[in-house]
Amino acid sequence: VIKMARKSGWLNIILCHFLFYMTSCKQLSSDPEPNHKPQSYVLDYPSYVGVPDIPADNPLTVEGVALGRRLFYEKRLSADNSMSCASCHQQSRAFTDGNQFSKGVKGEPGDRNSMSLANLAWTNRFFWNGRAESLEEQALEPIQDEIELHQSLDQTVKKLQNTPPYPDMFKKAFGSDQVSSENIAKALAQFQRTLISFNSPYDRSLMGEVQLTEQEKRGERLFFTHPEPKNQVRGGNCGDCHRNPITSGERSTFGGFSNNGLDNGQNLAPGLESVTGIIADKGKFKVPTLRNIALTAPYMHDGRFQTLEEVLDHYNEHIQLSETLDPLIIEASNEVEYDKSKGIKLFLTEEEKADIIAFLHTLSDSLFINNPEFSNPIE
Repeated sequence: VIKMARKSGWLNIILCHFLFYMTSCKQLSSDPEPNHKPQSYVLDYPSYVGVPDIPADNPLTVEGVALGRRLFYEKRLSADNSMSCASCHQQSRAFTDGNQFSKGVKGEPGDRNSMSLANLAWTNRFFWNGRAESLEEQALEPIQDEIELHQSLDQTVKKLQNTPPYPDMFKKAFGSDQVSSENIAKALAQFQRTLISFNSPYDRSLMGEVQLTEQEKRGERLFFTHPEPKNQVRGGNCGDCHRNPITSGERSTFGGFSNNGLDNGQNLAPGLESVTGIIADKGKFKVPTLRNIALTAPYMHDGRFQTLEEVLDHYNEHIQLSETLDPLIIEASNEVEYDKSKGIKLFLTEEEKADIIAFLHTLSDSLFINNPEFSNPIE
């Protein structure tokens, strides 16, 4: 038959049709199945926090979250297969790592403190300087970063494509067994949106289930009170930036960023300015969540403070002056008259600082750091 086909010129036609058929089959196998319907994943959160931000093109599904959870702990996302997202975001530390600066696959430290991952579905700007607009965008940066996981997306896709059970998990989550960087990002974002922390003593007090101690109540009042010394109203001014009840920054486009007086004008790091190009944003960094704050030391974008006491001392006595210093900090003091040219001071008493710290401890969520749904599924 082959000899006859060669003589008649039909062999090339037959081969072309065969190759076209095989190519079409391959394309069909990599396209999402038309009837693919993963199971919806329902977030459980209290009504007082408002509706979370879930993008329409990446709804939460049971299969997508399961894939994202596994990817979060997958060391194949790094160049030498030694690190994962969880290396710098450990559940026992409310998804931080306890270091001033995290080290990457080469052992080199970065220049920013690892941020806590909690209640991210209520946040729309990521990284300390806000350069990522979505969790999907954020998810791929550490993989490619030369200091962090230091691996190209092509190499990441290739590794996962050749590693069971990933092709099958991608098919269940997204309808195709072909791994893609887009779906890696989507799966990681889905899992991170499930990292909800609303079971602290403070939350249970808001729901009327428990009562805070008298010291914790005093700390809460100080935390959310802007001082008005002329009216004899004392306050810690914390809630001006860490708003109730999520105790994180605003959700507006560039809200929730502040220059909180860590450095003077000569030593300000760019911060938000590196994203917006606006000089007035110099020295502004993302206002982080205070959920589980007692578990996430060291503090600030550069991890300069080791304890909550050091943080309170900074706001109370050591605010540095600069042109972009947050006006809400400039206005905040429990004394009417003092020399602001020598620095902004709150003039809190030792007892008041202790009360605020006692309140901050009520934001620790033991269920969150022990939730088996957030743990490593690979081990």
